[in-house]
Amino acid sequence: MAFSQAEVLAGLAEIVNDETGIATESVQLEKSFTDDLDIDSISMMTIVVNAEDKFGVKIPDEEVKNLITVGDAVNFIVSAQG
Repeated sequence: MAFSQAEVLAGLAEIVNDETGIATESVQLEKSFTDDLDIDSISMMTIVVNAEDKFGVKIPDEEVKNLITVGDAVNFIVSAQG
């Protein structure tokens, strides 16, 4: 089942909230993981693993550094779905 951009954003917001305690409504497409949400690399890796499980995609380690904003991650997940 393919997830829409809105579904991926909502799911990612839940994952970020579970990992960091950041309110789901604060997780928005234009927000930077590091600058706006203050997510460190350890938490980011946990978020990536949980997102892979939730959405059934693989996010290669070399791609993670390119996921600067929440929108980058959402777009990657949407395009990576089989």
